[in-house]
Amino acid sequence: MKQLIQNFKTGELDVLEVPLPAIYDGMVLVENRFSLISSGTEKSTVKVGQANLYGKAKQRPDLVAQVIQNIKKEGLSATFNKVKTKLDTLKALGYSSAGVVLSSLDKNGSFQPGDRVACAGQDYASHAEIVAIPQNLIAKIPENVSFEEAAFTTLGAIALQGVRQAEPRLGEKVCVIGLGLLGQLTAQLLKANGCLVFGIDLSEDLISLAKASEIQAINRNDAGLINVCEKFTNGYGFDSVIITAAAQTNDPIVIATEITRKKGKIIVVGTAKMDIPREPFFFKKELELKISCSYGPGRYDVNYEEYGNDYPYAYVRWTEQRNMEAFLDMLSRGLVNVKPLISHSFDIEKSEEAYEIVLGKNPQPHIGILL
Repeated sequence: MKQLIQNFKTGELDVLEVPLPAIYDGMVLVENRFSLISSGTEKSTVKVGQANLYGKAKQRPDLVAQVIQNIKKEGLSATFNKVKTKLDTLKALGYSSAGVVLSSLDKNGSFQPGDRVACAGQDYASHAEIVAIPQNLIAKIPENVSFEEAAFTTLGAIALQGVRQAEPRLGEKVCVIGLGLLGQLTAQLLKANGCLVFGIDLSEDLISLAKASEIQAINRNDAGLINVCEKFTNGYGFDSVIITAAAQTNDPIVIATEITRKKGKIIVVGTAKMDIPREPFFFKKELELKISCSYGPGRYDVNYEEYGNDYPYAYVRWTEQRNMEAFLDMLSRGLVNVKPLISHSFDIEKSEEAYEIVLGKNPQPHIGILL
């Protein structure tokens, strides 16, 4: 079967013929029809892989810190061998796809061959013809939802988890900073929840896209930004601000503290720098800062994701899988529309062309790119 692979040492992207993935108890084998390139996350991953050793270290200081700690524990030689092995590995890309079940060993008998499903998970829902998915990272697609739409499910679940952290109430005014793919989905979910939604971004194309969904939006560099926000909120500030931007500075945090009302909430979903100024707003307004963990409870829990042990419904209402199901249901009922977010679609054989757009080597407006 074909799969998109990146050589982490050289950074090269290739569509290779690889063996079919094996499945074991609790797994589902799926033939992908579409997978979604998460432009923000995958752009960062691919750029790190394409950088030289110094560039890799500069972009991932967290990994450098791990190497230093490992040298202290295991010595230079052992650490060098570990790093060399890591650099020589091939990396699967992608974590959001949709397709048809070929066979299933899920413990509950929930999935049968022929079922249309959405799939999630790094190293699971990859850009590949056939994938093996743990049973808690898969959800059935409603009949009136296409494979193209369902391929957005993982990103939709991430956006939904961020919205849940804000705990928005009907009629509240919420600002979304960063109107990329995640921000557009977040804004639509908030609107479906009965909130008055406002968006901020640096791209006029993304601002126009938000406006097409009847969401008021403005450029971050607009001189009248604060005045427009004050007018939108009647001078009180936003009840909550959700940051979906990927930023190298703490500017999204800074502007969020300025436009949030007293005792309001700031939710960080994106990868903005977490340098939080105590003064003048964070302290005086008694703001609440929350971090949203990916697509919900279960994330990074081996017992949930790999071993298929679900959390009790009564105590953990919204897990990763239940967030996926909720997003698919919203697609089915027309409460969220991802069709305008599909800017490109490529056959997997032309994956490199897709990533040239993502990486800016072939600059053109883009947002949701499907393989």
